[in-house]
Amino acid sequence: MRRSIIFFGLLASVGFLVAQAATSTVVARTGGEYGKPEVVLRDDCDPTDPGWAPTGGCNREEGAVRLAEFNALRLSTLAPSVIGHQAWWFDPSYLQVETGQRIKIRNDGGRTHTFTEVANFGGGRVGPLNTSQTGIPPLTQAPECLASTVVDIPGGGKDVVDGLAPGNHKFQCCIHPWMRTLVKVHAEN
Repeated sequence: MRRSIIFFGLLASVGFLVAQAATSTVVARTGGEYGKPEVVLRDDCDPTDPGWAPTGGCNREEGAVRLAEFNALRLSTLAPSVIGHQAWWFDPSYLQVETGQRIKIRNDGGRTHTFTEVANFGGGRVGPLNTSQTGIPPLTQAPECLASTVVDIPGGGKDVVDGLAPGNHKFQCCIHPWMRTLVKVHAEN
């Protein structure tokens, strides 16, 4: 009796794994080889912290990062340059799309961000967020971040990027320069 239970348990487990593998293959095919063409701009500012008020506040219903924590974790004694707070990021940080695919940009954070294409990753337009450890020069501003055409995306805001040529495209936030994404555009087959 005990062997029968073990045998049927193993048989059920193998069946579950086979079904899961088959489902994963179908999902990958119907979802497209390069995934969902969307980048989400994220941060976790604490809307109850008055420290955010002088720099635009926090447009979230809830969040856990106070301004003091944001500033304390922006740098590390183990790295000479800006690290940035890990609750401020682009999701995903690497995205593959095909030529002609439109990329949706959505700001799920409570702070204003930009999604700006740059030739090279660099500093943003907010000087204090470009500063590094004492004695280390600040990040060099990406020239694109100084252009009047940079689009600010407030918390809850949306934007779209399309018309990207095949190749690699670098995007960063011109406010929080550690927020970055590489978009690889594949030519249509």
